[in-house]
Amino acid sequence: MDNNRNLILAVLLSALLLFGWDYAMRTFYPEVETPTEAASAEDVPAERAENAIDAGDEVAPAELVDVETALAGGQRVPIDAPEIVGSINLVGARIDDIDLKTHRQSVERDSGPVRLFSPAGTAAQHYARFGWAGDGVATPGAQTVWRVLEGERLTQDTPVTLVWDNGQGLRFVTRFSIDDRYMLTVAQAVHNGGNGTVALRPYGFITRTSLSADPSNFNVHSGPIAANGDGVNFDWDYDEVDEERGASFGNGTDWVGFTDIYWLSAMIDGGGENAVGSVRPLGSSLYRAELLYDPVNVAAGATVGNTTRLFAGAKESSVLSDYQNAGVAGFNNAIDWGWFGIIVWPMWQLLIFLFGIVGNFGVAIICLTLIIRFLMFPVAQKQFTSMAQMRAVQPKMKALQERYKDDRVQLQQEMAKLYKEEKVNPLAGCLPIFLQIPIFFALYKVLRLAIEMRHQPFLYVKDLSAPDPAHILNLFGLLDFTPPGFLGIGILAVLLGVTMWLQFKLNPAAMDPMQQQIFMLMPWLMMFVMAPFAAGLLIYWITSNILTLAQQWFLYSRNPQLKAQMLKEKEEKAREAQRAKAEAG
Repeated sequence: MDNNRNLILAVLLSALLLFGWDYAMRTFYPEVETPTEAASAEDVPAERAENAIDAGDEVAPAELVDVETALAGGQRVPIDAPEIVGSINLVGARIDDIDLKTHRQSVERDSGPVRLFSPAGTAAQHYARFGWAGDGVATPGAQTVWRVLEGERLTQDTPVTLVWDNGQGLRFVTRFSIDDRYMLTVAQAVHNGGNGTVALRPYGFITRTSLSADPSNFNVHSGPIAANGDGVNFDWDYDEVDEERGASFGNGTDWVGFTDIYWLSAMIDGGGENAVGSVRPLGSSLYRAELLYDPVNVAAGATVGNTTRLFAGAKESSVLSDYQNAGVAGFNNAIDWGWFGIIVWPMWQLLIFLFGIVGNFGVAIICLTLIIRFLMFPVAQKQFTSMAQMRAVQPKMKALQERYKDDRVQLQQEMAKLYKEEKVNPLAGCLPIFLQIPIFFALYKVLRLAIEMRHQPFLYVKDLSAPDPAHILNLFGLLDFTPPGFLGIGILAVLLGVTMWLQFKLNPAAMDPMQQQIFMLMPWLMMFVMAPFAAGLLIYWITSNILTLAQQWFLYSRNPQLKAQMLKEKEEKAREAQRAKAEAG
């Protein structure tokens, strides 16, 4: 009767965990919503006018337009760099058209490049603009039409210079240049051809909608990001910016912008000025990251300049490290490595190294697993030694349990005394599990964040950073539907369950019937729980299970008495189960 009750309890707890896990995954990893609404003037908060540098281009039209329509209107200067293609809008001198050449939207070869920047008024509007603010003086704004002074196309070798004259003696010049990756340099200058001194304040901002942003959760940050002397700030998401009506990062901001899981747009203080970074809500899911410099006085006949760099691209670890080595403070930490960063970073470097040798990330993950298990082999030996010691004292433990079955306190004291006399540590066998936890989460973080893993194939899997696409319930794609949530069981999830079940079968049977029942359910429960995770993570776990089976076989061969005792106990338990069944019948 107790066994039946325990079994029912184990089933209920397993179901609770299974369905609870699915609910948690849908809560913390929601689907990205499709933008459906545009911003309008009446949606913008009243205090925006007081804080805005130039509010002219953040208010989108009442109805969204598609990107092709938006790009067709107005004059543009093409951008054609090794990693970036797009254009600069001469209206406002906005950088609002950027595609990433080497990153596709999906695993399909004809899916087209990832679009990072889009014009104002489109569903995924995301753009940057640089200018000057001043009281009582005409400065270039959102609707200012600039003239090309030099350059017809922005390339790595040919910069583009734009100019605008305010008709009051001030001549504004903006020079754009780009490197071979994702960094643009925006050099602003103003010449005062008038008679008096003019006070101006240079600035830059990035505006984007949150409707096209990746969801942010406890494990992966998406949203506003900034860096100053205290490090990289991941504290703010879009909802918190709304609640606090803005986030300020103070004087000495090194860079500020917006991050998704794989993409980053950020303005970098290019001249060492005492810049102030902030992020403001503009209403209707629009947000603006600002970099505001100290005011400057431009005397008659003088020219004053300011330089800001704009990163608009993929968060490739090696690229960010190169920029950091070139002076962009903390730039490699734009990837949110998290609490296990001390493990994640070297693990990622090792994985990249292995990938360079074997040429496939799936094989590299298997090689990484081999290395980890090799390093942990001494720990596994200690685990088996502890297991052998525990088995050796089990007859004495059973005697104590029979003697003190009605006195749990006394039983615990006698058990502790037995462990001390026999020099047995019952927790020693748990050490490998505790060591595996940070390694597992570190690899999960790597597979989740590293863009180098995105769209990497292995066997039939086209993207190791995505779940296994071969779902059993839709007959591996033959049926035209996608199983929901935890029911999306794939080949890798089944292999995970089978290898874990074999691993538990090879372990000595637990004394407690409740533990036995849980251990028998656990592999199939984990099969459902792990199915939605990245295929690369399942490959790691399956490989680890297979190596554990091989390792157990080897250690059993080195400790035949442990295997013999385990088989003897299993036979005794089988006889007891048959006897109990006969008595019940």
